[in-house]
Amino acid sequence: MACSAKQARAFVEKYLGDNADALNDVINALFWYGEPAMQEVRSAALLTGILEDGGFQVDRGISGFPTGFMATYGSGSPVVAVHTEYDAAPDNSQKPGVAAHDPIIPGAPGHCEGHNVNAAVMIASAMATRRAMEAHGLSGTLKIFGAPAEELVLARPYFVRDGYFDDVDVAFHPHLRERLSTEYGILQRAVVSAEFIYHGETAHAAMSPWKGRNALDAALLMDSGMAQYREHLCPGMNMHRVVTDGGNQPNIIPARAAIWWFLRDRTAQGAQALFEQARKVAEGAAIMTNTELEVEVKTAVWPVRGNQALAEALQSNIDVIGMPAWNEDEHDLARNLQAANNADEIGLEPEADTFDGPSESIAAANDCGDVSWKVPMGRLWFPANIPGVTFHHWSAGSALATPIAHKGGLVGARTLTATLVDCLTDENLIADAKSTFANETAGVDYAPMIPDSNSPPLEANRELMQKFRPEMERYYIEPKNCFQ
Repeated sequence: MACSAKQARAFVEKYLGDNADALNDVINALFWYGEPAMQEVRSAALLTGILEDGGFQVDRGISGFPTGFMATYGSGSPVVAVHTEYDAAPDNSQKPGVAAHDPIIPGAPGHCEGHNVNAAVMIASAMATRRAMEAHGLSGTLKIFGAPAEELVLARPYFVRDGYFDDVDVAFHPHLRERLSTEYGILQRAVVSAEFIYHGETAHAAMSPWKGRNALDAALLMDSGMAQYREHLCPGMNMHRVVTDGGNQPNIIPARAAIWWFLRDRTAQGAQALFEQARKVAEGAAIMTNTELEVEVKTAVWPVRGNQALAEALQSNIDVIGMPAWNEDEHDLARNLQAANNADEIGLEPEADTFDGPSESIAAANDCGDVSWKVPMGRLWFPANIPGVTFHHWSAGSALATPIAHKGGLVGARTLTATLVDCLTDENLIADAKSTFANETAGVDYAPMIPDSNSPPLEANRELMQKFRPEMERYYIEPKNCFQ
């Protein structure tokens, strides 16, 4: 077994080195596609095509997500899964390699966090692991999940609810940052995403406003009430919103208005409690304005947790592989982007992180949280962006189709693949992951928070892409190098 593991590790290292150009091509292609949540049509087609050509059985459209998929290779135990996202975000178009705000297409969506690199790393690792399984007779099942609409924290609670992780032993989630690291404990927050919709009655705003019932007034009163409630938020809670409908024109009393909130906490129970408080505030605003309230829960996800045994396995490979060798041009781009963000001009991280105990959760959420309470999950952060830049800002898009992303993505794929080989060759690792997971989740009764009646929002971002896709297609590129 040890000999098989050593040979398989050497095999995947060589495979990934030989196929680095194919990895880079996927990173670049997904970047230029720039497709936002629920509209990742071209992106999903590229990813599933590579997997299918590589011998995976591909199930498309899982859980009702047209751009979601599950790809399977092998059979039997252990069942090892990798899952990640590939959506861009609205209004974040940015030319790569440019240290100033310079949209490819003004107003268009674009990658401003790095999900293009996440997906490319997953695909490269899947292909390397699949080839190693065949070449070295590694038994087990490899499942690759494409999760649409992470920016709307949507897909994976559906996947869990619908049973796609019922037979999975362990799972991994690769996601880029500015560093190479892993963690265990609670890593990211829970969130409830809900839209509060008010229904009133129109009237002429100058001639007879007393005959109307102003839905926008209700939305603004809710917003004011939530602002007053901020004083009473528990540590770890936060919330933010956009007004999605404020009426049509000033001289018509709005008969409809809507305000969309993200409500976050360190625990699922805390996020749910914050949502219930928001509902009370919303009901009060409806009473004050004689309007009717409709509440639509768009999604609800558990906090992300990392399993200690899988984190230790990832860290053992991080310690061996280490950071990329950055050159001065790459440091210069990083420093220029840091200057544009008023951040310390330190360039790129030179060393991988050490491993020093449970994590303190960051304020962001990710819909992989539900997976991490269903099965033991390892989180790999890999170094493909710039220290000090802000996600969902143009500066976080500048590095995502440059050698920084390429080098960092290769390190991510090498680290993830080595750990997948460990899982397929060391039955004790799987047992340790399950044992620590049982201890970590003891006393917690996990169940998905999304309402049973929910279905994927197929119209999300459709109008946006109908507007921008024809122009964006002029910039699309296709991979020239194929995974062997």
